[in-house]
Amino acid sequence: MSDAYPKLDALRAGGKRQLSRVLSRLESHAEDAETAAFLDKAAGEATAKVLGLTGPPGVGKSSLTDALIKACRAAGQTVAVLAIDPSSTVTGGALLGDRTRLKTDPADDGVFVRSMAARDRLGGLSDHAVAAIAVLRCVCDCVIVETVGIGQSEGDLKQAVDTVVLCIQPGSGDSLQFMKAGIMELPDIVAVTKADMGPLARRAASDVAGALSLSDTGGTNGWTVPVCEVSAQTLSGVDELTGHWERHHAHIASGDALQRQRKTQHVAWFKDMVRTEFGHAGLKLAADAGQDWLTSAETAPFASFHGFAAKLRPLLGV
Repeated sequence: MSDAYPKLDALRAGGKRQLSRVLSRLESHAEDAETAAFLDKAAGEATAKVLGLTGPPGVGKSSLTDALIKACRAAGQTVAVLAIDPSSTVTGGALLGDRTRLKTDPADDGVFVRSMAARDRLGGLSDHAVAAIAVLRCVCDCVIVETVGIGQSEGDLKQAVDTVVLCIQPGSGDSLQFMKAGIMELPDIVAVTKADMGPLARRAASDVAGALSLSDTGGTNGWTVPVCEVSAQTLSGVDELTGHWERHHAHIASGDALQRQRKTQHVAWFKDMVRTEFGHAGLKLAADAGQDWLTSAETAPFASFHGFAAKLRPLLGV
């Protein structure tokens, strides 16, 4: 391992400043072989529970993230938050800056928050965000990934986290819209936010439960998707949500489901990096080359892409 990146044990002990420097280097040196090697090392030592929060704008994801941070810290766990914000069309940078909306203690070394731009991913996860997740999940006890909106983000999120939480706002009719869009097949937990709205929240939870009962999957790996009502304002239901998160992670980690899920994620990362740089033609070339690239991507997605790209670029004159 190059001296450009610290050993993972040193990174875990190095505090927020060193972690921030490493994440910045990942973005500025994304195409380096040493970056790929470092990321694969991190990907192979994932220890965190990784939660993804998604839902429409205004549903209260940031407030819920804030409540989850406090719950993790109260349990003595370190937590990292990766907030995916909309991108500026001028600078490409993050517009909202979730760090300004989270009420964290800057002096608390057990909390790390980073905002990243969605770039052109329509609320999904950019390559830089995936790289950050690979690092954060081997450094902290808990990782929370908050996406900016609805649509492509759910599919992307499913390929990057262990547990997907879909947030639904009372009185919005979201559950019916999500059922039509097939989104109900993606979450592992559904959280009805703003539970302090009382009857509206209870009605929304009932609607969601009905929508889930009509879903073809109703959960994966033998897991039944729970619905909970949560209020970030009063903190009611937060313990229930964190309990569902703990139980889901324990459920998939009890056998080989988590290991298989992460191998599948790594292959998806490789394919997405190929698609981003070379388009669908690049994916076809990877498929035509046989299963070697995809097999190696299960354990070394970043080095596999680096090697594949190095072979393909000269052929394309890039």
